[in-house]
Amino acid sequence: MFKIGVFDHVDKNGLPGTQFYEARLKLIELYDRAGFYAYHCAEHHLAPSGLAPSPNLYLAAIAQRTKRLRFGPLVYQMPTYHPLRLIEEICMLDQMSGGRLELGCGRGSGPAEIQYFGQGYDTAQQVYSDVLDMVLKVLAEGKISFPGAPATFQNLPLQIECVQKPHPPLWYGAHSVAGAHQAAVKQQNIVSLDTAAETRTYVDEFVTTHRQQWGDAPLPMTGISRFVIVGDTDAQALEIARRAYKKWWENFTNTSRIHGYHILHGRPSDFDTMQSQGKGIAGSVDSVVAQIKSEMEISGCNYFVGQFAFGDLTLAEAEASLDLFVRKVVPALEG
Repeated sequence: MFKIGVFDHVDKNGLPGTQFYEARLKLIELYDRAGFYAYHCAEHHLAPSGLAPSPNLYLAAIAQRTKRLRFGPLVYQMPTYHPLRLIEEICMLDQMSGGRLELGCGRGSGPAEIQYFGQGYDTAQQVYSDVLDMVLKVLAEGKISFPGAPATFQNLPLQIECVQKPHPPLWYGAHSVAGAHQAAVKQQNIVSLDTAAETRTYVDEFVTTHRQQWGDAPLPMTGISRFVIVGDTDAQALEIARRAYKKWWENFTNTSRIHGYHILHGRPSDFDTMQSQGKGIAGSVDSVVAQIKSEMEISGCNYFVGQFAFGDLTLAEAEASLDLFVRKVVPALEG
């Protein structure tokens, strides 16, 4: 079944902190009322590209401001967490939301942010895998052990557990065929930020591997994420998107420019190039519908993930775009 969700870097837009978070939460309430499937947020540190450096604090507020919307990180930077604290906070969020948590996990996209926590980027992938395995094992069994510690530190029961069993649904940001393969083995849902043609190779591998590994089990969701601005005309929407995306790109590349490293999954510096690659969608209702349908058909995905707030978009601009999307774009897509 085709579903619609939201991805958000929660990037800086110039508003004071109190106003910034309140504006974001108001938008998230709109996503909830619109009936979107889930809200996914990024995790970044010391970076204007992400003002939710503690996703769980942010998600706890979302749990209280929404009723149906599912939510979660995309992704937790796993090497920066102690497994015990992460496990307990996952359980708290799932309980506080009545079982609406979506569990996105990864190694993190930037070497500097991993190093801020005393971790080496060259070992981050293995650390991510090890921590994820431990988290899932503990959530499934309801008890935790500390290797090498005395007997009194073994098989300690969790005092709070998840609503969803054995754990909340898993998510992974897929950027390669190999990554899609591993996600299928682990029964993770995936979201791609790459072109529709590249994403199709991930989806094909994902579906094939999942069927080989899990037989007739329900197929996890395969998503593709795009910046989205809907306007009364193509020109109006594109003008807003160009301005807002420029600010987003400055935020997104800030840390890499400071430390002088190459961004692993970089983006073009202008929205026109993004749109030519299909990664950005800005236009009238008819144009947006056509672009999304094309992206979904080429990619083979069943989950469209819109980035409706980015850069220096004002709350009024984001609300106006979202209103057109919900009232006119969504019915056309579902039809």
